[in-house]
Amino acid sequence: MIGVKAGGPGKARAMGSVQILTVKADEAGLRLDRWLKKRFPDVGHGRVQKWLRTGQVRLDGRRAKAGVRLAAGQQVRVPPLGAAPPRVGPPRPVYSDADIRDLKARILHRDDHVIVIDKPAGLAVQGGSGIRHHLDAMLAALRFDADQAPRLVHRLDRDTSGVLVLARTAEAARRLTAAFRSKDARKLYWAVVAGVPRPAEGIVDLALAKGPGRGGERIGVAEGGKKAITYYRVIDHAGRAAAWVAFEPLTGRTHQIRVHAAALGTPVLGDGKYGGRTAFLKGDNIAKRLHLHARAIRMPHPAGGMLEAEAPLPPHMRATFKALGFNEKTRADPFHNAAIPEML
Repeated sequence: MIGVKAGGPGKARAMGSVQILTVKADEAGLRLDRWLKKRFPDVGHGRVQKWLRTGQVRLDGRRAKAGVRLAAGQQVRVPPLGAAPPRVGPPRPVYSDADIRDLKARILHRDDHVIVIDKPAGLAVQGGSGIRHHLDAMLAALRFDADQAPRLVHRLDRDTSGVLVLARTAEAARRLTAAFRSKDARKLYWAVVAGVPRPAEGIVDLALAKGPGRGGERIGVAEGGKKAITYYRVIDHAGRAAAWVAFEPLTGRTHQIRVHAAALGTPVLGDGKYGGRTAFLKGDNIAKRLHLHARAIRMPHPAGGMLEAEAPLPPHMRATFKALGFNEKTRADPFHNAAIPEML
């Protein structure tokens, strides 16, 4: 007969027992998969994902997805741990003192509730298969005077640079997560695209769905997919070869801007995944890297008022701007159209 263990900090290792654990107040706002990893650090990422995929983990008696945010007092069913399988691959992420110094130098804003950083292109936000170097592993270095490390409340693609918001408390995480899920948070991206979108300003309303693809998972336009809406505006262009475009996603789907840009016939420069060969331009000063940058954010601050932050262009995009004759200082207010959130 399988036993049930209620409460407890998750350190119990009853190999054949189901455990029912209560989410603590300081754990509110955590993703379910991150909560499981925090409670059971010896359980590998793949095993946690299998628990969730097969419904062995239950939240308040129901199946739950890995990314669901937890609330204090919720009950999580954890299956019997059994004997831990041998670890495969490197057990620990890798980063250096220089990485930490660089990360701290990238802080755009810091207060008792929030830290905003300028994430470099090429740095993964979270770990995964074969990823040992990622931001999540370095968050403890940004604890400063707080009791705990800051928490991720949204993500950027590995090759996308720019503004990333971290919550310093559980309450801040709850409020920021709610803002990102609503129309209260505005995120502006700058991109260089191959070609010039026509018309020069508009809305892309194309549902997206995940599917298999060469080299891993791929997002595509699909009827019956998840609603995905992106506002775009051409700021400048270099003939017909390339354009500097501002994108404001009104929904938050994986690879949304990249897929919608490709759907316009103007893929983001360097995005071979969705643009193929057409996503690359010839030129000594134009890098074959993704030209997508989270330029600015404007959203309610957890303690009141508004949180606003802007991130400078990464070096490879700055070089491309110079090569194409774009002047990044032409816009004083990055959020050009104040009515965009009402278009949802």
